[in-house]
Amino acid sequence: MKHLAFGRWLSAAALLVWVGALHAAGIQLTDDRGVTVTLAQSPQRIVSLLPSLTETVCELGRCERLVGVDRYSNHPAFVRGLPKAGGGIDPNIEAIVALRPDVVLMATSSRGVQRLEALGLKVLAMEPKNSADAQRVMGKLGQLLEVPDADRIWRAIDAGVAAAAQSLPPGARSLRVYYEVSTGGYAAGTQSFIGEMMARLGVQNIITPDLGPFPRINPEYVVRANPDLIMIGSRNVQGMDQRPGWRGMRALREQRVCVFTEAESDVLVRPGPRMAEAARVMARCITSKGLP
Repeated sequence: MKHLAFGRWLSAAALLVWVGALHAAGIQLTDDRGVTVTLAQSPQRIVSLLPSLTETVCELGRCERLVGVDRYSNHPAFVRGLPKAGGGIDPNIEAIVALRPDVVLMATSSRGVQRLEALGLKVLAMEPKNSADAQRVMGKLGQLLEVPDADRIWRAIDAGVAAAAQSLPPGARSLRVYYEVSTGGYAAGTQSFIGEMMARLGVQNIITPDLGPFPRINPEYVVRANPDLIMIGSRNVQGMDQRPGWRGMRALREQRVCVFTEAESDVLVRPGPRMAEAARVMARCITSKGLP
């Protein structure tokens, strides 16, 4: 018992030292642009303009620090009542400034980064494209928010994806799959977090690695590949059977198409804390539509 009590005391002391060191030195983080952002202390007022970042902040237990989000951030329920500050492509600069944030979290591809910085705001730009990126971003947000065991999120994701993979029969490994991420024919490539999840579930992606994480695919490419299973969101499915040659593909002839609801698509396309749930959604699709 004495050893156990001493161990708990030692862990508590280490935590206090860790937090104290952060406060003494301030917080310095390098974002995905390679820019080092320095804050005197952990931010208490946060604007998040990327849904996966919003969800991670909340999963880390700091949801109450959010004072504004982008129009697409809708999970958890708490954030739906927060002020909306535009989107990643069209952030509402005036609304963001009015919210007086200590830091703004946004994608590297957002158009408002430089303007916000010119107005004196701290901006942390992060945009995970693969699983390693997602894990790294979660760790950085854990540092920013002073959550020592931020890695617990990734451990839970990893275990959840592994369980989803184990739930599938060996026959799933022969499936050739096309996943269309968004309108315009943008697909999930093998180097994306979605493509990596497909690989962990054991299915084969028809998109070749050389095309990158989220390539825009010509409809004829899919016809030539003739996938066994198509995954697509309800926002993108309209007119799919009108694409040249698509009606003749096996997946459409045999109705082996998973049309994800908007809520399911939100889970699937966000590299955040719900990635294990995404694996379960994908596994259900494979079981219900992909297997005989």
